[in-house]
Amino acid sequence: MGLGWSSAEERESLLPPQPRGVAGGPLVPQLWRGLIPAAAASRLAPVPGRVYGRRWLVLLVFSLLGFAQGLVWNSWGPIQNSARLAFGFSSWDIALLVLWGPIGFLPCFAFMWLMDKRGLRVTVLLTSSLMVLGAGLRCIPLSDLTIRKKLIHGGQLLNGLAGPTVMNAAPFLSTTWFSPDERATATAIASLLNYLGAACAFLVGPLVVPSPNGTSHLPLASESNSEHIKDRIEAVLYAEFGMVSLIFSAALAYFPSRPPFPPSVAAASQRLSYRRSFCRLLSNFRFLMLALAYAIPLGVFAGWSGVLDLILTPVHVSQVDAGWIGFWSIIGGCVVGIAMARFADFIRGMLKLILLLLLFGATLASTWFTLTCLTSVTHLPLTTATLYTSCILLGVFLNSSIPIFFELFVETVYPVPEGITCGVVTFLSNMFMGVLLFFLTFYHKELSWFNWCLPGSCLLSLLLILCFRESYDRLYLDVVVSV
Repeated sequence: MGLGWSSAEERESLLPPQPRGVAGGPLVPQLWRGLIPAAAASRLAPVPGRVYGRRWLVLLVFSLLGFAQGLVWNSWGPIQNSARLAFGFSSWDIALLVLWGPIGFLPCFAFMWLMDKRGLRVTVLLTSSLMVLGAGLRCIPLSDLTIRKKLIHGGQLLNGLAGPTVMNAAPFLSTTWFSPDERATATAIASLLNYLGAACAFLVGPLVVPSPNGTSHLPLASESNSEHIKDRIEAVLYAEFGMVSLIFSAALAYFPSRPPFPPSVAAASQRLSYRRSFCRLLSNFRFLMLALAYAIPLGVFAGWSGVLDLILTPVHVSQVDAGWIGFWSIIGGCVVGIAMARFADFIRGMLKLILLLLLFGATLASTWFTLTCLTSVTHLPLTTATLYTSCILLGVFLNSSIPIFFELFVETVYPVPEGITCGVVTFLSNMFMGVLLFFLTFYHKELSWFNWCLPGSCLLSLLLILCFRESYDRLYLDVVVSV
């Protein structure tokens, strides 16, 4: 099981004397309904968990919701040059449109409370309805550009409010519906599809919307006047509104909060209360160390990715090339991340080692990219190939670490509910992203400082993980019962 079990004293609360069922009834359904605490589960007779085929449908609907949220959030960064011409956006507007994502995390704890008290279905329906309203606001056709810009900003804010659910609920969903040997894989799919949506925005935007600077490779580039560009942007907005509406309809038709019977003992066990969970998290030094290791590099990378076109414009990279670079960097991270998670399901207790390897690679890739952009100092070759390679490697290493981090978070602080745990760390990540984008609204003429934040954050995270002592309390509970 690796090096990282908690100490015997830390695990003692999970191993009390065996309780009796209420009125002699079966114990597992009582666990599922929260009548018996998590601490009692390890003394129960081994009972195999039950999984349902419908779990993949639930995972699909949730993953598509995350995909749509990421796509809408990243709509404007890849086409920022076209948006400037069509709607009169400034650099401040472009940065603010991306900044609405982390701002939407301010009520994050309210969504965590709702998920903890009312379950996944209510939370997902509220989240998807906010996304429908936000996507609809962006589509209202008004000739007054001042009002139109305000509606677009409002729509981006509503979409940002959906972020806490789509980014936090993946481990909660995987624990609720999937067996222990599928949890990391389900977490990876549910969490990384949000990043895949952001990646597709790098592809869809520049290919559908012509660039105003003549750098587009499309036949439509010759027609790149303001009205034509505006029409193409509106076509993208209408398409995104239709997609979000379909996903909301699917969630409304079928998205249960939980299966009839739990897939594992950990899924059936009662968790800490909302208040006690925060006290446990804030007093757990190992969790705080791990949270910073996640939040700092992922927050910096998310903000950097959202304005990648703005960063690459000074080095004469076209809007289309910047879009392809962003697309493949996130796609690579999604593919490798799911593969890493599947590997972690087969070989348990290796999460820290996997994170060390990924963060070491991210540090090297981000340093290479930053030095390449400093052509006047380093004289390294600045070509499309080097930019593609360094950015794709950076995206692969950082994005693929997300589900591994999530699983390690849950294992470290169990029995704190998954939604609360991941909500705290994603809130921190978005806080770091928000701070960087806030500074970007003031210091957007020279962006080398933003590039240097990447290797610095990756190196700091690597050092924190090196000092971190891993533990697997949730896995310990499942193993004790199943043996």
